[in-house]
Amino acid sequence: MRLASMDKGGRWRVAGAVLALAGAVALAGCGKKQDAPAVVGQVIAHVGPDDVTQPELDNEMRLANIPVDKRTDEVVKAVLSRVVERKYLVQQAMAAKLDREPTVHLDLLRSREQILGNAYVQRDLGGKITAISKNEIDTYIQSHPDQFDKRQAYNIEQVTFQPPKDIEQLSADTKNFQTMDQVEAKLNSLGIKFSRGPATLDSATMPEAMVKALQARKPEDIFFIRARTNASYFKVISAEDKPLTGEEAQQLGRRELAAKLAKTAGEDSMKAAVAESKFEGDYGRIMTMAPTTPAPAPASPPAAAEPAKPGEEPQKDAPKN
Repeated sequence: MRLASMDKGGRWRVAGAVLALAGAVALAGCGKKQDAPAVVGQVIAHVGPDDVTQPELDNEMRLANIPVDKRTDEVVKAVLSRVVERKYLVQQAMAAKLDREPTVHLDLLRSREQILGNAYVQRDLGGKITAISKNEIDTYIQSHPDQFDKRQAYNIEQVTFQPPKDIEQLSADTKNFQTMDQVEAKLNSLGIKFSRGPATLDSATMPEAMVKALQARKPEDIFFIRARTNASYFKVISAEDKPLTGEEAQQLGRRELAAKLAKTAGEDSMKAAVAESKFEGDYGRIMTMAPTTPAPAPASPPAAAEPAKPGEEPQKDAPKN
């Protein structure tokens, strides 16, 4: 098993007035809590002392990926209700002084940093992606034949289930299985619920190591892959040649290059940040250690990897129907 016309004096008088006004505002605000940012845009709702503006609603639609032609009255009601609810709950939280709690304060700080950091990265990355040339795409296509000219669709039979706590033992017990019936019988004996059926894997979207493993398969090979929330055994039934050419190939090539740029940008920004920082105490030693295992990335999908033998640590999502 394998697993983005005034005279000179007039200008000086205007400038003087502006400076005087700015000074008055600064003095008036000295020692007092800073006022909330002024509401910008057409006000469309009032939630207690707070207003909801049209730009806010439009931004909510943007974040939900709702195109303009899909913004029906029902959709607008649902989205606006979420905005109103959020503002209401924030008011309740502020009244309860939850913003003063250390953990909540840190979470707010983290969210602000993430939004600003992501905005910077996206602006910088967007320019690089736009600059990807056709020649670069063609070169990528030629150097990855399994995704394009030699693309294959693997028709598989799979058994998918939620991995039990003793997944390592299950892996060991099934390492020599050669049929899906054996897998099904084993899961039944353990009382593990599963689903069995056909699915398709596309070499154009699979990790290179996984493609190589499938190409080197034997007829009896059963593969095992595990993600955070599910696991799957599968057996290749047949493979079909499906070359990817023309505009579809160009689009996939551009996406793959964009993904590589994003990965490189992330790695570079991490290195630059660490190099520009000073660490206190024992953290200086920790941050200069040679890397051994990748750092955890909360709320991110598992990285793709080669199908693994039971007992190893696979990371590829199970194939979907």
